[in-house]
Amino acid sequence: MERTWTVTGTSLDLREAQRFAVAAAEAAGRVLWEGSRGDLNIREKGSAGDLVTDLDLAAERLIVDRIRRRFPDHEIFAEEGGRYAAEDGVWTWLVDPLDGTNNIAIGLPAYVVGLALCADRVPVLGVVHDPVSGRTWSAVHGHGVTVHSGATGPLPLRVPHRPVPAAPVLAWTQGHEVRRDDSTLRALKVVLDSTARRVLQLWAPLLSWVMLARGDIDGIIGYRPEAVDLPAGVLLAVEAGMVVRSLDGTEFDPRIGNPADRRSFVAGPPESIDRLVKLVTAAQWIEPEVRRLTPISLSSVGW
Repeated sequence: MERTWTVTGTSLDLREAQRFAVAAAEAAGRVLWEGSRGDLNIREKGSAGDLVTDLDLAAERLIVDRIRRRFPDHEIFAEEGGRYAAEDGVWTWLVDPLDGTNNIAIGLPAYVVGLALCADRVPVLGVVHDPVSGRTWSAVHGHGVTVHSGATGPLPLRVPHRPVPAAPVLAWTQGHEVRRDDSTLRALKVVLDSTARRVLQLWAPLLSWVMLARGDIDGIIGYRPEAVDLPAGVLLAVEAGMVVRSLDGTEFDPRIGNPADRRSFVAGPPESIDRLVKLVTAAQWIEPEVRRLTPISLSSVGW
């Protein structure tokens, strides 16, 4: 099966890039798995409550070094190190070495490694590795999702049919810089909490995308999410047969480089995506009321 991708005069064998990315993510996962049992050296990152550990940095360094050796002309955007510029700027890797740092910091084994490769801003390869289960999910544009496991080897992902639920199980993700008093955020949460059977806030968006791709949950809502893990997650979901839309129901633009207000999304199976869009658009009707309510601050309760 031909998987060569050509853009602006340069070509890349995505099958080779897929093997490379899976191996790099799994190598980083071994660093995380072994290091998670020791001293994490946790530090705050920014003023929004995000954290960074030595594991984030070690896993990122491993992945970035491998990319720079194998694809020296490719650009890289890494969660901790930022941008590593390249001459052509056609091929761009996005690296999230530890998606779920806040989880691992409190001993919760819910974290993954994420990689994406974009061609002229369009995601064409996505990889998510779970060091806890030892499984990896990879997606190539137009070629579905592959599950990599040491026990069975690479196999196509089979998504079981799930009937449309009366009350869905949803995952929620938001960007680190979203303020607690953001009225759109608060209105969305009121609607979801009052209509969904359960709303998962995993602190590891890529893990939520894997759960959606597998059919474990009924949808994901993202409000101004972080940019580095979004391309891999969206590609996994779409290649598993899911649909991703903007919050107003219009077509979602998966290209990298979009501002935060254009990254908000709702994702789910095709048979229920319209119902999910109706849920999130209902938030606009209550937002004026929510805006009038003053959120409780930590200082007001003596924290």
